[in-house]
Amino acid sequence: MFERCIGLAWCSTCRIYSGNMVYVPRKRVLVDLLASLPAEQRERLLRSATRLIDFLDRQARGAKG
Repeated sequence: MFERCIGLAWCSTCRIYSGNMVYVPRKRVLVDLLASLPAEQRERLLRSATRLIDFLDRQARGAKG
């Protein structure tokens, strides 16, 4: 019925994130914001937590504006 995933909450103002185990319905499709990136860029982001968080933060800010 549910899958366990790690959920991250991010505050762009404080630049602090926290993680927790969350339950997601199996039928829910999770969006991969890195899927459309070229492989080299995706790998570069995945090698650095700082770069990854900065990228995701920019994506979230763009979606709000």
